[in-house]
Amino acid sequence: MSDRLFIFTRYPEPGKAKTRLIPALGAVAAAELHRQMTERTLTQVQLLQQSYPLTVEVWFAGGDLNQMQSWLGEALQYQPQPDGDLGHRMAQAFQSAFDQNIKAAVIIGTDCPELSAELLTKAFQALQQTDLVLGPANDGGYYLIGLRRFVPQLFQSIAWSTERVFQQTIDIANRLNVSHTCLPVLTDIDRPEDLSVWNQI
Repeated sequence: MSDRLFIFTRYPEPGKAKTRLIPALGAVAAAELHRQMTERTLTQVQLLQQSYPLTVEVWFAGGDLNQMQSWLGEALQYQPQPDGDLGHRMAQAFQSAFDQNIKAAVIIGTDCPELSAELLTKAFQALQQTDLVLGPANDGGYYLIGLRRFVPQLFQSIAWSTERVFQQTIDIANRLNVSHTCLPVLTDIDRPEDLSVWNQI
């Protein structure tokens, strides 16, 4: 059974995508930026697939299956994100993978334009030796999380969308003796002050 990569994203509908950037960009431009970043992320995933066998699932919010397929193509597998907070949704994804005896699974978003096929490869390679891999973001969250066994506590009692997410996750891993590896710190494009990173890509 090949490893699995989950891409968490949403349909780029103006007013619902990258809402924290709307005051700076406007609703239409914010949605367009989200579309471009998602497509860039997918390009890196496709590069990864050329050298690393894995299945890819797009877990989406907003839109419907037809809209997602017309946007990103019919070759991908799609799954509507369940209700609940981010932790619950990610836990559901990991649970679905390990229920199918997947050896390693990684979740990424589409907000980190610095995320490359090379880094994704390193994440899956790390999971051959460690239980947890995290890609810390400089806002205190993370842009990538990978597991080789399901640890539901990593997604519980986390202050999502705060600067404490990464540290709280590490603290839980340490408490449970979950071995972990960290990738380089990168920038998620969430706030107007982050846009300079996108402009340099």
